[in-house]
Amino acid sequence: MPDQLDYATIREIFRRFHAADPEPVGELDYVNAFTLLVAVALSAQATDKGVNRATAGLFAVADTPEKMLALGEAGLIGHIKTIGLFNSKARHVMKLSQILVDDYGGEVPSSRAALASLPGVGRKTANVVLNTWFRLPAMAVDTHIFRVSNRVGLARGKDVVAVERALEDNVPADYQLHAHHWLILHGRYTCKARRPACPACLIRDLCPFEEKTV
Repeated sequence: MPDQLDYATIREIFRRFHAADPEPVGELDYVNAFTLLVAVALSAQATDKGVNRATAGLFAVADTPEKMLALGEAGLIGHIKTIGLFNSKARHVMKLSQILVDDYGGEVPSSRAALASLPGVGRKTANVVLNTWFRLPAMAVDTHIFRVSNRVGLARGKDVVAVERALEDNVPADYQLHAHHWLILHGRYTCKARRPACPACLIRDLCPFEEKTV
């Protein structure tokens, strides 16, 4: 694995990401903080496209925790049964909806600790909500970001928390808000796991990864 990149190189990487896509967005569909939270929770071990197909009808009838509770677990399953682990995910969504109503007045809280305490919501999901909805520079490290960060030398770490903290330490402040989306999109479409598209990579000349494809 490459050594940690220096500040000037990291800054140039994100300058290029910004120049290519100044306002990157995630690929999950949502209409408010609650539907974003639910969509991200449902996306574990599932594709964004698959989640979007399932939630198109769901969010039309249940876009608040109160409406989700009214729909009921069986009704929710009817919408999300094409998604992996739908039974356990449905239980989690119903439980977190009840907690939001009981403890937060039906609103999605804006602290990592409060979000991560909800059923089916871990640190990564909490960070996605903080970053995407509340526009905080939170780093939600998924498998793509973990791979890209280590492969390129942006942030070295043996686990996702270590990479998250290294990104927070090393990404220049003016690029931190969008760093999550740039890195996940780069990992999903260019710096792929099995055959990275190195010839099409806009940071190829800055990347020390030796096993480049040609």
